[in-house]
Amino acid sequence: MKIEIFSDIACPWCFIGKRRFEQALSAFEHREQVEVEWKSYQLDPTLPEHDDRSEIDYLVESKGFSREQVAGMLGHVSEQAASVGLTYDFDALVVANSWKAHRVIQRAKALSLASTHELEEQLFRAHFEDGKNIGDDGVLVELGLAAGLTEDHVRQALTEASWEAAVKQDLAEARALGVSGVPFFVLGRTYGVSGAQPTEVFAQALEQAWADSRPLNMVQPASEAPACGPDGCD
Repeated sequence: MKIEIFSDIACPWCFIGKRRFEQALSAFEHREQVEVEWKSYQLDPTLPEHDDRSEIDYLVESKGFSREQVAGMLGHVSEQAASVGLTYDFDALVVANSWKAHRVIQRAKALSLASTHELEEQLFRAHFEDGKNIGDDGVLVELGLAAGLTEDHVRQALTEASWEAAVKQDLAEARALGVSGVPFFVLGRTYGVSGAQPTEVFAQALEQAWADSRPLNMVQPASEAPACGPDGCD
């Protein structure tokens, strides 16, 4: 069974959703037969590669919230992150455009799913916990190396048009599926789960999608019965 996760590195709920989904998947009986593919999505493509504003200033100015609302929201997100073992540092967070990071993710996908999973982890940690600029080429090389890519792989991702086209393809798929926010989980192209749901919701979705993806269990009769097919009837 294939599961596609539409996600943006700049989305704090995407990292939390990743952890909750991983918890559900680790307890899933058929986890070895599940393939997870990360898909690119951008929440704010208008951002520059690096924005000198703090996360609070950016949200106040771009979303129209009050500083008190933003502070409360970030406090809540940090609490939820801590509940799954993550330590968010919004004071150190570097506001940056995630487009380059998505290009590197696409390059990792062409290598292996394992490299992609590790790169997603490295990027999320760098952005939300370590205060690194995910729009910086040098940082992307560093994170790519940590995920098993070579420097050449990262440089290719940042310069070759095919990797930009791959990001755009994911965005087009998201639009076709009606994805309007992330994280968004597509299970077997049959079920969709929106948001960083509790682990038990992911567990239920896995069980339901798995059951619906199985072939029919055929009854074995004592003898064949007459039937019709494309070439005629028995």
